[in-house]
Amino acid sequence: MRRVHVVVQGAVQGVGYRYTMRMVAGEAGVAGWVRNRRDGTVEAEFEGTPEQIDDVLAWMAEGPPGARVTAATVTDAAATGERGFEVRPSA
Repeated sequence: MRRVHVVVQGAVQGVGYRYTMRMVAGEAGVAGWVRNRRDGTVEAEFEGTPEQIDDVLAWMAEGPPGARVTAATVTDAAATGERGFEVRPSA
């Protein structure tokens, strides 16, 4: 099991990034969360198999139509055994 923390920069708010990511995460079978940050970035943390994580990270690099991702910072985190995937309130 692998867990990652990701911060995505660019034109990623107001384009449906979080809600589309919730669908992508559900299809991939990962558990975790996503939220907007006040600095205009999107932050997510999720876990799954290495293959599931790679699939979601590949989508995050592009985002939904209308998004323009300029950078993504990925760091490893400790797996928690979390279940489900949620859109959290902005931080």
